[in-house]
Amino acid sequence: MNGTQERTEAVLTRLGALRTGHFRLTSGQHSDRYMQCAALFEHPEESAELCGALARLFGDERIDVVAGPALGGVIMAYEVARALGVRNVFAERENGRMTLRRGFHVKPGERVLVVEDVVTTGGSVKEVVELLRAAGAVVVGVGSVVDRSGGTADFGVPFRPLMAMEAQRWEEADCPLCRDGVAVVKPGSRQV
Repeated sequence: MNGTQERTEAVLTRLGALRTGHFRLTSGQHSDRYMQCAALFEHPEESAELCGALARLFGDERIDVVAGPALGGVIMAYEVARALGVRNVFAERENGRMTLRRGFHVKPGERVLVVEDVVTTGGSVKEVVELLRAAGAVVVGVGSVVDRSGGTADFGVPFRPLMAMEAQRWEEADCPLCRDGVAVVKPGSRQV
């Protein structure tokens, strides 16, 4: 593990954001590890530290705006933008589609970094990337605190997470933790 990976994992574990046990994920699958990045954002000092580290991963890029999908990317986009000294926006769903609301906009040619707390499938990030490109922005990269995709997330631009999270996942019928009688927890913000 590199130093950033180790430090990120240590901070997230200490704050209770990275948990081990038996969890039912939003997908319905079961897992032995769970990430609740919202626990990070309860702590401004640690949030600033990790978002600053993420900003440094893109220090070689000229960035005009940082954007994130609601809800996980809202605070993160703000903190990364603050570290870079640039503007931030966030996209949110309206009628099932990601959109820029609240007067947010990007100008054609603006260089945008997209950030998200945890990337699993990357679906929300891909929607934000498409939205920004449709507005004429140049997406220069995607950053996240945690990559839970197993290295499969592809956004067509550089993707730089602070930490890769290895976690076993099973369909409920195949879950060894269920077979062993370990109680399952359904954390998170969405109901299955």
